[in-house]
Amino acid sequence: MPASILAFGRYIPPRRIETKTIAAHWKRGSEQAEGLGIIEKSVASPDEDAFTLAWEAALLALETGKIDPKNIGAVFVGSESHPYAVKPTSAMLVTALKLENFCLAADLEFACKAGTEALQIVKAMVESRQIRAGLAIGTDTAQAKPGDALEYSAAAGAAAFVVGMHTIKHPGICTIDRTLSYTTDTPDFWRGTGEKYPTHAGRFTGEPAYFHHVETAARRILEEAKLKPSDIDHVVLHMPNAKFPKQAAKKLGFSDKQMSLGFIVPTIGNTYSACSPIGLTFVLEKAKKGERILLVSYGSGAGSDAFLLTMQQDGVPLSLDEDGTEIKHLSYAEYLQSTKVLA
Repeated sequence: MPASILAFGRYIPPRRIETKTIAAHWKRGSEQAEGLGIIEKSVASPDEDAFTLAWEAALLALETGKIDPKNIGAVFVGSESHPYAVKPTSAMLVTALKLENFCLAADLEFACKAGTEALQIVKAMVESRQIRAGLAIGTDTAQAKPGDALEYSAAAGAAAFVVGMHTIKHPGICTIDRTLSYTTDTPDFWRGTGEKYPTHAGRFTGEPAYFHHVETAARRILEEAKLKPSDIDHVVLHMPNAKFPKQAAKKLGFSDKQMSLGFIVPTIGNTYSACSPIGLTFVLEKAKKGERILLVSYGSGAGSDAFLLTMQQDGVPLSLDEDGTEIKHLSYAEYLQSTKVLA
């Protein structure tokens, strides 16, 4: 049996800024924001960072799955906004989550696909019997230069997955049947050492960057598994905006219905390393036993990780009431103050 996702959690800050508010501040029309298809994005509070977001998501995963923290043998944290340049987010989580101290902990970076890299590593460690179970986390408080196009999408959030082998005590929610990665040196997005904000290559971030990598990885994993697009029930692609994943899905032969459960970017924005993992958490809540899931991340620089998963039981709702969370919409001044504190 392949490794399984035993439990999962997510955290999306309840603070939001509407893209029309950003456009109004810069005295622009709303055409650019509307073209991206993002209505509003999540914003971390001044007392939140990638570590606190990861802690919230991981704690929920452990509690919801009734997982003993002492059974976690590894924790990998993917982010491009780790709070410290030198001091691991993963080590802070070992203590904050009360994990066993004989625990392999490491931080990962690969733009927006560092969270799925964590999932690949933990899966491999579980299947090779190096650990009983591990935590894979994607978390970010994404940066964007004020006035840049990225400001409409760069958001905050985290997703965490407990990965282990299916047991009677901890039956798997879904198996991670297959994974692969596709990587090239494509400089579409970068942030140099000491630079406060990232730089991007504008339209070049579409082709040959995002579309080439996502589509190539998706086609290869389907080919290797001898599956057609119609064999897949749910699709989650990296969501830098609402336009790119829909275009890629259409070219790959997927429908809006196959995309619907995990397509969360219009109301939370692009949470970078947490983006496709958060989309997966929404699918895992509602997918049915036996249904297949295709997950494809994308990280600038550039690469994609692709996964095929199969539900082993009906979806597992998280023990949180996000619908009941009071969403606070920010003025531009309030939003800017938060981003300055976190920068």
